[in-house]
Order: sequence, then structure tokens, then C-alpha cells
Amino acid sequence: MSATKVIAVFDIGKTNKKILLFDQNLKVAYQHEQKFETSVDEDGFECDDIKLIQDWMVDTLSSIIDEGKFDIQGINFSTYGASLAFLNKEGELLTPIYNYLKEVNSDIQETLFSKHGGVNEFCRQTASPALGLLLNSGIQTLWLKKEKKEIWDKVHDVLHFPQYLSYVLTGKISSEPTSIGCHTFMWDFDNMQYHPWVKEEGVGLPEPVNNDTVYTCTIKSKEIKTGVGIHDSSASLVPYLANSKDKFILVSTGTWCISMNPYNDEPLTADQLKNDCLCFLTPQKQQVKSSRLFMGYFHEKLVEKLNAYFTIDANYFKSVSYQPDLIETLNKEFSDSKVFFPEGIAGFDKGLDMIDLSVFHSFNQAYTRMVMELTDLCIASIDLIIPADDKTEILYVSGGFARNPIYIKLLSDHYANKKVFTSEIDNASALGAALVIADNLHGFESSNIDLTKDTKTLT
Repeated sequence: MSATKVIAVFDIGKTNKKILLFDQNLKVAYQHEQKFETSVDEDGFECDDIKLIQDWMVDTLSSIIDEGKFDIQGINFSTYGASLAFLNKEGELLTPIYNYLKEVNSDIQETLFSKHGGVNEFCRQTASPALGLLLNSGIQTLWLKKEKKEIWDKVHDVLHFPQYLSYVLTGKISSEPTSIGCHTFMWDFDNMQYHPWVKEEGVGLPEPVNNDTVYTCTIKSKEIKTGVGIHDSSASLVPYLANSKDKFILVSTGTWCISMNPYNDEPLTADQLKNDCLCFLTPQKQQVKSSRLFMGYFHEKLVEKLNAYFTIDANYFKSVSYQPDLIETLNKEFSDSKVFFPEGIAGFDKGLDMIDLSVFHSFNQAYTRMVMELTDLCIASIDLIIPADDKTEILYVSGGFARNPIYIKLLSDHYANKKVFTSEIDNASALGAALVIADNLHGFESSNIDLTKDTKTLT
């Protein structure tokens, strides 16, 4: 029996690291999830242990080749963004992969803004809200240059995380649109090139290549075509761009709810930037107007509070169904008040202690109201990326909230002028990473991906 031809994708999240093997129909033939102990950087701040990840990648590929069940035709990488690798001229890693939640001196970004037209104009040009910490990865380069000059003086190349993983296998220095275009402060969306400050500050970024670019790596004497990697949010959009016949908005839910509209080419406004909107780039350098909401985090913390108050099993919330009569009652009782956000979104953590759950008679009632409020916030976030001349016809919802019947029904009712679908795609980021290199590999079929499960029948 001949080995199954596959594309191997390393899907590297902050919490979980996976390898997935996609067969020639782009179906998952094998999947393994690995968790790693974290390390700390030179300042004692938690970060991924990059050596463990590198060794795991090589060992896993070697084991698959040795076993002989799968014939790896291609390799690619999907990773979280806002993370850089700094290499010396010998190609060696000089620093850890710093955690983007690490706090740095705010003067660094304030100086950058003042040199380039002020915060509003600079953020508009780079389609990046000022997120603070190291979430704008361009700030990492300036922070290293200012705070750790002895390291910076040795830096020869700067790679985004997906390209570093590709480099580990191929030895090729590369850059690509999706990582650069992800709230980095590095890309000038007006001129579709690196922002002038990148060259002015001596940041060694290579010119970007298309995401379908492949190089060759050799594992166990086997030569394998290897992609340059892709940022996970942009990767999750690829299956929809490749297979949806109609214009759409994708609402990707998880810890973050990221709503993406590839059909809105209006420039970002100052108001949108202040409300956590940004632009991604597709592999074709197409602008994707996007908005973000920390919805999964809010949900997690609020469920913990509800479970403790009502002494309910941790997973009980998954059994709470949509009840139209209860929705109507709660609307009458609470109207537009935000029971679960007394301090708004910005003051969520502070407001947690102020929530009065005694106004509810049961967990089901409290949970339903909580999802109603989360859905209202999500709708406001989605509306930020819908232009006046909106031509999208479909709303795809993927991720954990696609399985929440209350959320989906409320969303469907609000966007009654669109078809609302919950996505059938699991591992969309990994699938997107496989898709962008599939045309470079013989016999891989990408046109039969089922995108949807209609939600209009929900009651």
C-alpha cells in the first residue's frame, strides 16, 4: 500500500502547538497537538521556548518520514503574529521570541508617532491601532535598539515568526505580506511598501515574497517543498476567499473575536482605530478591514463568575439553549443596560467585582443575558467594518462561538439581510497555510471545501 501524499502544517498558537497533515483533497489525515513548557527571556518575562519548538518540528517530520505511512510533499507554517526573530550575520538567533504582552517604555512609540505626523496619521498610514506592549511588532525593533543596544548592534536580519520557522528548515531569509500587514507599524498602506521609518532606523527586513513561494528543505535525505509561512488570522481567511462564490464577512471567534471584511477598501478612520480596528493583508496584498473584540476572554471570565455564584459545573453553560420567551423577558427587564460591563469594555477586569448577580433567578437566565450583551458588543464591532455601500451577502461565523445557539440566533436575527452561516471548517488557519502552497504541489485538490452550515433554521 502506497503512502498517502500530504502537506504538513505546523500551526503554532500561544497555547497549543499542532502538526496537521492534509491529504490531496485537503482533508486532515493526521493531527497531533503538543504543549510545551514555557521559558523566560533575559528580563524574566515568560515566552515560548523556541528551541523546544524547533527540535519538535524536525523530530516530528523525521518520525513521519521514517514511519512511511505518509509521503510529505510540502511543509508550511501558521503562527500567531506580533513576534520577531533577530538573527546575527551568521544566521544565529540572538534573542528569545519575545512575548508580545511584555510591557515596554511608552516613550518609544510616542517618539515614533511624533516623527511621522502624530498618532492618528501614523496609525492611519500603517492601518495599525496603537496597541501598546509589544503587540505592534515594529516597536520590538525600536525597543531592542534603544534598550538592548549591545544585542541590536549584532542584528543582521529580522524575521517574523512564521518566516523564522521556515528559515529553520530552509535557511532562506524571507518576508511575506500577511505578517507585515498585521498591526506592525511597519507597512505603509497608502503606498503598499515598508514605511520609511523602517529603513531610517536600519531595520533589516527583506522584501516580501508571495505566500505561494516555496523553497526546498531536506529532512532524512528527502527534499520537500517548504512555504514561507503565514500569519494565522490571514490564513484563516484563505479557505473562504478561495471557495466562497459570494462576498462575505468572516467572524472568527475564540479568545479574540476578529471580524474581517475583504470587500471594504475604505481607509481606516481615527474613530475606527480608537475602537480596535485595523487592516490585515491577504497573500495577494489585498486590504482586509478588520475589527477585534476580546469576546472569548470576556466569556471565560464571566462564566467562571457565574459558575461560582450558582455553584454550577464548569461546562454546564454549553447546555443552555436559545429560549425566545426568555430573551423577550430579559429585554423588557434590562433594556439597554450592561449588567455584565458596569465599567465598559476598557474597565472589564475592574468591573468584574461590581457585577450584581442577585438580579437573576437562575444560571440560565444570567448566562442568556450575558450572551445577549456579548452579542451586542460583537455586532457593534462587526458594524465598524461594514461600509455605507456594503455589498457583502454572507456572514460566516467560525470558532467556538459558532456552537453557541444563543449567540448565533441573535446574530442571525440582527443581520436578517444577510445569510448567516456557521463554518464547517476546523483548523482554518492550518488549512489556509496548506492552501497557499497547494498549487505548487502535484495532485492537491482545493476546490471542494465545504464552508457552511446554514443557521437560518435555528429556533
